Amino acid sequence: MQNLYETYQSISKNNYQEAYHDAIQFKEESISLFNFGYLSISERAKVEQLYWGCFRKIQEILKDSEYVPDDLEELEKIMASIYYINLSVFQSAPDSWAINQLFPIMPIHRLDEEPTERAILADLTCDSDGKIEQFIDLRDVKSLLELHPLKVSHKSSEYSPSQTLENSQTEITSVFEPYYLAMFLGGAYQEIMGNLHNLFGDVNVVHIKLTPSGYKIEHVVKGDTMTEVLNYVQYNSDGLVESIRCQTEQALQEEKITIKESRMLLQNYESSLSSYTYLSN
Repeated sequence: MQNLYETYQSISKNNYQEAYHDAIQFKEESISLFNFGYLSISERAKVEQLYWGCFRKIQEILKDSEYVPDDLEELEKIMASIYYINLSVFQSAPDSWAINQLFPIMPIHRLDEEPTERAILADLTCDSDGKIEQFIDLRDVKSLLELHPLKVSHKSSEYSPSQTLENSQTEITSVFEPYYLAMFLGGAYQEIMGNLHNLFGDVNVVHIKLTPSGYKIEHVVKGDTMTEVLNYVQYNSDGLVESIRCQTEQALQEEKITIKESRMLLQNYESSLSSYTYLSN
């Protein structure tokens, strides 16, 4: 850890290539010590912080360098961010996964800001193949997409754990502001190919017509609800609601929940079944 810290402190334009290899070596030694029980979990975490801190400093130096050494060419990819997108790749762009089809992808707002992040895209599914890491470039294929840093907003809300004013508290939550990307040349064919993969169903669709003064929305096609998708796979929503109702009745009798909690549970459950399959506010 001491060696890694000294490496981090000493990184400069004159020794960044040597520091890169030193950081890798010291991390590997730390992992070995951790596996043999000589390094605690908290010390292992500090090693990780120092290791990635070294890489960030080296990356900043390389941004201003005209020449990137061969052994550091992969650094930008190693340091890339992962942006999780509100879709299923298998449902909306299966050809990107199956046959390496490249779809034009770009941000569609904040276009007056420089995109300083380099990232790959991952979807909401549990499958590690649900990602896009090849993008269209002017002359070739690139492995990272230029995106903007996500913005965080802070919201406060009043809540009262014991339903009394004396115990009311203010809860501060941090949430990412929406960031919008567009994937072009996908459309109906990809949707048909995706079928009901991951049970996401059809997305909302908007028909837009260009006019001399701009554009107008001609038609909006609502995407599938959870009830509709469940019906496709032979799950009856009424039966599901009845099953939850019976379980809440049982929990009430056993005094595990209150009447108010049981009502909220049923209301939220029924509301969810009629809502969109993709994440929404």
